[in-house]
Amino acid sequence: MDPAQQALGLAILVVSFMALLLLGTPIGFVIGIASVLAALALGYTDVLLSVARDLGNGLDNFALLAIPFFILAGDLMGAGGLARRLIDLATALIGARRGGLGLVNTLTCMLFGAISGSSAAAVSSIGSTMIPEMRRDGYPRDFSISVTAAAATTGLLIPPSNVMIVYAVVASNVSVGALFMAGVVPGIAVGLGIMITVLLLSVRHGYGGGTSTSVPPLGRAIARAAPSLLLIVFVLGGILGGVFTATEASAVAVLWALLLGVVFYREIPVRALPGIVLGSARTTGIVMFLVAASQVMSRILTQEQVPQAVSSALLGLSDNPIVILLTINLILLIVGTFMDMTPAVLVFTPIFLPVALSIGLHPLHFGILLIANLCIGLCTPPVGTVLFLGCSVGRSNVLSVSRSLIPFYVAMFVTLLLITYVPALSLWLPGVLGLVG
Repeated sequence: MDPAQQALGLAILVVSFMALLLLGTPIGFVIGIASVLAALALGYTDVLLSVARDLGNGLDNFALLAIPFFILAGDLMGAGGLARRLIDLATALIGARRGGLGLVNTLTCMLFGAISGSSAAAVSSIGSTMIPEMRRDGYPRDFSISVTAAAATTGLLIPPSNVMIVYAVVASNVSVGALFMAGVVPGIAVGLGIMITVLLLSVRHGYGGGTSTSVPPLGRAIARAAPSLLLIVFVLGGILGGVFTATEASAVAVLWALLLGVVFYREIPVRALPGIVLGSARTTGIVMFLVAASQVMSRILTQEQVPQAVSSALLGLSDNPIVILLTINLILLIVGTFMDMTPAVLVFTPIFLPVALSIGLHPLHFGILLIANLCIGLCTPPVGTVLFLGCSVGRSNVLSVSRSLIPFYVAMFVTLLLITYVPALSLWLPGVLGLVG
């Protein structure tokens, strides 16, 4: 192909992508439209036919079946009274002390995220209860929202996580079960970093004295929350034990969440089930369209050898892996402020994974690095979905909450550097379980 035509096509891809994104076009349409325009400029024959074929091929993967099931399981858990039980458990474990409710908020978001796999669900379910509770105990409103928003992102690292499934599909030859295990220690590390920040700020500023916090008996709190926590045991234990695949585990998660919400906790009336299923279907449709559309762009990038060009450019900057990884992190941090996590994973995994492999990174390690990096973007303006949702739940504005989030940004960035430069954080547990060589 003529180099000038290739350069024009790729320029149209980038410019149209950014322009549509800035215009507020839904990201799935951004990816699809930009890809079609680039394909036309590059002179591809039968563009519409090839786009239709790529859309179909993008969804032709058995592992993707886990996504709608995990989404539905998370929605059922969110509607099934899980939040209050996890809050009681975290309060019983941590107790009433200086900064105690902030720690309870963080731990509850970690537990809820681990069960539901959704940061948005964690913010709305946990935040609607914990933010008012923290306000009554003397915490500033913006601080309370910041704790909730930052802690909610840990659920995307602690399995099960839909975005991990997306990465595994895009990266190819990556085990979903191994990736789930790789995220456990980094997810806990991010949560601990947030907890340390909460404790330091609470002690320094005198936030929360515990005077308005009633601590439930530990035994009763464990008994009430244990059935929900068993979901993690079923999903991860079943996968590791070879009882079922990650896709089959997602169906088990739906069944258990349904039994808990309708039969055991009795918080979900049967008449509410169609509405919950419809909401899950809408979310699934959005995610699946993103996956399908990204396949169109991925083929264009591959045919035009963009990943190889990016790899050569980054390796040309330096032969030092530390510098290359820092550069990738900085690029992804910028990307994360403008793009939601799932499309960012779909677009940038094919570009940066070859670079990571060329400097010796394990694909599991890179996947966790990528997700941990983009988690920060969920709490940053101008497109941070968790940030905006937290502001809506807590009734504050983005600017003031963003200022309050600065210490948490620092904590999350420090943890990101640890995840980046200490591969054992991601690879130790999969290695112990025999999931990696």
